[in-house]
Amino acid sequence: MPLFRLRFVLLLFTGLAVSLATQAGTCDNSYFIVSEVDFEGNETTREKVLLLELDFIPGDTIVSEQVEARLEENRRRLLNLRLFHEVGFRYDCEGGQLAVVFFMQERWYLYPVLIFDFADRNFNAWLEKKDLKRLDYGITLTRRNFRGRNEDVRLRLQHGFNRRLELSYRVPYISHRLKLGLDLGLAHYRSRTINIANAYNRQRFLLQEDVYPIQRSALSVGLVHRQSVQRQETFRFSLHQEQISDSALSRNPDYFRNQLRERQYARFELAKVVNLRNNFSYPSSGRYFDASVTQAVFFQNSGAPVTTVRAKFAEYFQLSDKYFYAAAAEGQMRLSEHYAFADNVALGFRSLVRGYELFVVGGQHYGLLKQGLSRELVNISGFRIKQLKSAKFNRIPLAVYLNAFADAGYVNDDIYYESNQFTNKFLLGGGLGLHVVTFYDMVLRMEYTLNREGNKGLYVTTGFPF
Repeated sequence: MPLFRLRFVLLLFTGLAVSLATQAGTCDNSYFIVSEVDFEGNETTREKVLLLELDFIPGDTIVSEQVEARLEENRRRLLNLRLFHEVGFRYDCEGGQLAVVFFMQERWYLYPVLIFDFADRNFNAWLEKKDLKRLDYGITLTRRNFRGRNEDVRLRLQHGFNRRLELSYRVPYISHRLKLGLDLGLAHYRSRTINIANAYNRQRFLLQEDVYPIQRSALSVGLVHRQSVQRQETFRFSLHQEQISDSALSRNPDYFRNQLRERQYARFELAKVVNLRNNFSYPSSGRYFDASVTQAVFFQNSGAPVTTVRAKFAEYFQLSDKYFYAAAAEGQMRLSEHYAFADNVALGFRSLVRGYELFVVGGQHYGLLKQGLSRELVNISGFRIKQLKSAKFNRIPLAVYLNAFADAGYVNDDIYYESNQFTNKFLLGGGLGLHVVTFYDMVLRMEYTLNREGNKGLYVTTGFPF
């Protein structure tokens, strides 16, 4: 057993022993004053960063009945930073003083990820075409916890069918006193194909080998008020430039409206997130809320101002040791005098009714309800790979859930509804799926769905569904 792993196990048993001693009456005061807070195992992460995530500091008073619950809540806060594989705690109380130690095992923070992806919205959309040219390849380099300050640096170099150059830098705190952070981004995208129209809720593409029918560039600056890993508000300002080819313009003069080949605009966004889930990658209890208001202002008469309001709320219930239920509602309102085809986006991209993975449902406004009942089949905290010596890689957790779900959605479209048969009517879908949660918060979903129109199929995707 590696030395660090042995030390972590010993610390875990020590914490348990202290907890039992507390229950036995060693800490019999009615309240305690936090005398010190220490951290062990944070070889890279700075203590100041961890202290900022806690909801108490030395000198604070904690009622004795709340000590265990309060420390467990803060353990989850540290774990949900996604900087550590494991986080535990132990404490000691003597003479009305409470000394707390959080111990953790850090992750690996440099992620070189090879890109070999499908150029379409998902695997099933690509499978309809089976075109090997519609593949993307490249590399994404991510340095998490840069300088030990929970900063992220990300570079994406993508070639192939869709070409991307992206660079982003996130700093959680530029002002510790005001809890302000900074988010910077630069992106350039161009593709050999463009979704030039939709017919019967299927995307219609224009493919050009000699030129790029669509190109987009963006520069963004975000100011983040970060109360904790669970609560934050963001104001983001971004500049955008988009252009299409002559052939794309001739196929759809309303792509940017008014027969424009290009447009430039500024976007202002105000967003709030409250994330009280017990686990950010695959939650089983807690709740989640986010809302945003976005205003797009176009330059040189290249479009009408667009106001977009989005909101989402989800709640997660642990019904028993093995059963979990989750429900979520989200919606969008998009307000403008004129709507370009490129902005007529509702369901089928970031959000969808499961069962309609092969379809896009454009519109100005939408509402979406999702619910699912899960039964835990397997939950292994981690099995070791003896050949790997690094504690950052040699323990692989595995959880498998059987999930039954049902979704409903409604899209309102007053502009392009003639070629949009799924708008202005209820969309219903449901099915069964297997969800696999494993290494470094990866979630793999395999779901068999059936929708209201009788379409059915097996879909493979990633990430928690809501």
